[in-house]
Amino acid sequence: QVQLVESGGGLVQPGGSLRLSCAASGSILSIRAMGWYRQALGKQRELVATIGSGGLTNHADSVKGRFTISEDNAKNTVYLQMSSLKPEDTAVYYCNAQILALNRGLRDYWGQGTQVTVSS
Repeated sequence: QVQLVESGGGLVQPGGSLRLSCAASGSILSIRAMGWYRQALGKQRELVATIGSGGLTNHADSVKGRFTISEDNAKNTVYLQMSSLKPEDTAVYYCNAQILALNRGLRDYWGQGTQVTVSS
């Protein structure tokens, strides 16, 4: 069984910073890509950033220059460093990973979500 466990969300003032973490565990053979998505109240889930093989990254235009995705392959962990946060960044942030797992093949996995609230 594969699990993604997120941490690091919370309440922060506009202009502040937070770092989200997502650790993958279980019978993992390899991780093809990891990423972060977010869903604000009443809106569809949207891509925030992804990181793939070789560390190739992609960031949504709305977060470029403010958010940075990174990974620690040895720990099967992906991070999202968020700076210059705005109220419109308020959402539940979800970790996603494409994982090749023992006896399960290649699948998409999702974390449980972590709330980020940007408010004064």
